[in-house]
Amino acid sequence: MILLISSVSIGVLLRNHDGLKRPLKKIAANKSAMLSMIILLFFLAVGLLDSIHFRAEGQRSSGVISVLDYCAKPLWQHTEKTYSAPFSAYLYSKEYITQDGGDKVWAFPRLQFGGSHLTNPESEKTSDLLSLLMTGLSKGLMLCMAGVGLRGLFVGKKSEQSARRYCPGFVCITISILIVGVAGLMELSMYYHIFGTDKVGEDVFYQTIKSIRTGLVIGSLTTFIMLPLAVIFGILAGFYRGWVDDLIQYIYTTLNSIPSVLLIAASILMVQVYMANHPESFTNLESRADLRLLFLCLILGVTSWTGLCRMLRAETLKLREMGYVQAAKVLGVKPFGILLQHILPNVMHIILIAVVLDFSALVLAEAVLSYINIGVDPSTYSWGNMINGARLEMAREPVVWWPLIAAFVFMFILVLTANLFADAVRDAFDPRRSQYGQ
Repeated sequence: MILLISSVSIGVLLRNHDGLKRPLKKIAANKSAMLSMIILLFFLAVGLLDSIHFRAEGQRSSGVISVLDYCAKPLWQHTEKTYSAPFSAYLYSKEYITQDGGDKVWAFPRLQFGGSHLTNPESEKTSDLLSLLMTGLSKGLMLCMAGVGLRGLFVGKKSEQSARRYCPGFVCITISILIVGVAGLMELSMYYHIFGTDKVGEDVFYQTIKSIRTGLVIGSLTTFIMLPLAVIFGILAGFYRGWVDDLIQYIYTTLNSIPSVLLIAASILMVQVYMANHPESFTNLESRADLRLLFLCLILGVTSWTGLCRMLRAETLKLREMGYVQAAKVLGVKPFGILLQHILPNVMHIILIAVVLDFSALVLAEAVLSYINIGVDPSTYSWGNMINGARLEMAREPVVWWPLIAAFVFMFILVLTANLFADAVRDAFDPRRSQYGQ
């Protein structure tokens, strides 16, 4: 919530900046950028719903659930005995089943919840899936039509042109497709396990959507941690030069000489030792997992600011020799005023490009670190933990492939849309393209 408020506040402060108006208009005119932004906002909405917690006694062992947990109750309440394949009505492995006459048969047992409403799954499942899908799509279509009707009531004819300008037709179509698709998946998830279940019978689809918050927190919180370090040190090194520049270069050169994986592993080990020595401060798994997640973001932020710092230092070295900066010095403007009014606005495009490019890299970094057991806490829902847990599942017979595929699909969508949006931002802020009218 704090990250969202901070992002909105920064956007409000920069909305009237003259140097940002042309690039922002160019981004708004880019269809791929707008479509990517819609999908990113959808992921952000899911992460925000999972970040708002409230007390609900009797729902979970901790007594605290999120708004997303409340909306997706059937997903985490309908647990099975063990593995089951996507959209299956049976367990994935055979067991001895005692029939009514007392005879034992070696067969696949029925699931307790998934497809339990079917009498004969072999003949009824296909038609039932199609019926549920059409019901969900119809509900989503009705919701879209209701939204169009409300828009017609509250948006007058005079505002219709401005509404079309800020919300073009392809944006409305994309939002409608997204709403209809989500409604269809929600309807199916009430009766089936869309991505199957894991070893302990938990719904994999629920794990996947819960992992969205972890990916967003890793990408956004780490960016907010490293951004002040990179901006302050980079600008100061380029503007003052001399011993200030030498000291800052020594700091980030020394930091780059330490293998980041070893530094992260040592830091996570220190956190684990601290939690083991102070058990009274961490009475539940949630507090332990949150501390480890926060500390991981802190370490990633400390180790990832050096690249942006170098770029800002190089750009500031060029800007400090520009005529308007020299004129400001002659007129007696204080160094802080020059940095704030002349240097910082002219490096803002580099900062924005670096932020959107680093976000997807940090999401992938969490998956890699969790895969080697130095990422988030094992009890935390994350795509990295799902991929890590899939190693043994891929080695068993028959192969349990759906947890890996589910984590891969959602992480692929988030990273792909973030990269497409980052490419559009980079092109919009590229001074060479603006020079030739591209």
